[in-house]
Amino acid sequence: MIAKIATGEIEDITTEDGKNAAAVALGRMGGKARAEGMTAKRRKEIAKKAAKSRWSKT
Repeated sequence: MIAKIATGEIEDITTEDGKNAAAVALGRMGGKARAEGMTAKRRKEIAKKAAKSRWSKT
């Protein structure tokens, strides 16, 4: 792939900050996809753990 980008066969698509646009798009979907695969009970457990960790810091 690097050779194809270097020779101009394909274009390297990046964002303004230099990140790969495809990876950025997948990262945005990650949390939603993870949440859809969980039960409401499991999401609640994770949220409680996060809140406890967040508020227990001094």
